[in-house]
Amino acid sequence: MRYLEEFRDPALARRLLDEIHATVTRPWALMEVCGGQTHSIIRHGIDQLLPAEVELIHGPGCPVCVTPLEVIDKALAIASRPDVVFCSFGDMLRVPGTGRDLFRVKGAGGDVRVVYSPLDALEIARRTPGKQVVFFGIGFETTAPANAMAVHQARRLGVRNFSLLVSHVRVPPAIEAVMSSPRCRVQGFLAAGHVCSVMGVGEYPELAERFRVPIVVTGFEPLDILEGVRRTVRQLERGEHRVENAYPRAVRDEGNTAALRMLAEVFEVTDRAWRGIGTIPASGWRLAEDYREFDAEHRFAVTDVRTLELAACRSGEVLQGLLKPYECEAFGTACTPRTPLGATMVSSEGACAAYYLYRRLAHGPAATTGKEASSVG
Repeated sequence: MRYLEEFRDPALARRLLDEIHATVTRPWALMEVCGGQTHSIIRHGIDQLLPAEVELIHGPGCPVCVTPLEVIDKALAIASRPDVVFCSFGDMLRVPGTGRDLFRVKGAGGDVRVVYSPLDALEIARRTPGKQVVFFGIGFETTAPANAMAVHQARRLGVRNFSLLVSHVRVPPAIEAVMSSPRCRVQGFLAAGHVCSVMGVGEYPELAERFRVPIVVTGFEPLDILEGVRRTVRQLERGEHRVENAYPRAVRDEGNTAALRMLAEVFEVTDRAWRGIGTIPASGWRLAEDYREFDAEHRFAVTDVRTLELAACRSGEVLQGLLKPYECEAFGTACTPRTPLGATMVSSEGACAAYYLYRRLAHGPAATTGKEASSVG
């Protein structure tokens, strides 16, 4: 299959690994930003195949995981209303709020539906004029254009019973926050290729220069990730700190200009809270003034919901790369996919979910079952 099997070639993976081993001369800590990359790394055992000097730190790139607890509680409050059809992607239904999740709301009689596109939710609103239809719009720059288009279409078509509960976040401010932390150990970044396919790479050179870190735009298959690591390590060994595009089959420097125009029309940049991390300035989007009537927070008066995170859940430290999942006392015991304390254990891109799924229950090669480490060579 084009762009899949050819990017999992064991022989090519071994060649890249050999080059990385030959290049590295000292310890380096790299952060992959995207949760999809984290799952690929753990699934294929890439971190265990790299030289001991190269550490991969998992970043806050799981959109479900960084959606704040208070936003989840707002979703639960709205979804519980008898006049609402609440639509969401499936990965949000098991994310725990305060005492319950969307599955429990559905089980208690709430009209909660899984959809595959915000435009599906818009169509439900068109067919159900007697109900308020709300779509849960979360995610990074990759999902934001489709959500913006849904709101744009709702206004154009005069569908007034449609609204969006928005919790969009942006990657560059998150990188800035990571690098500004006094506990930061990150020396280079593997940037998320799908984000850059929308936004381009224009926001990264300033970050690379200011913090003197290489930023390499990277894909999601094993060879993509190994090539990203190879380029990042090569820069670090040479004392360089540039932005490189190692994912040119999907990413253009200027990004997707049509998507960028839609984002600029419908959204405006705002400060955004990240679950387990706190508020990062200018790190999110909200609906622009011209589209504020479609904002579910205001429509259902849930703007003042405030919550407290569970002290036992250390997902914030996991999301900041300060803690490996197995280093959390609750991991695999009090916190499992069936009884999650936080979103990192239930999201398909969560680091805790990846470590649990692929049996990384402790540090070192003994922690793996062996199947994932053999899959790329």
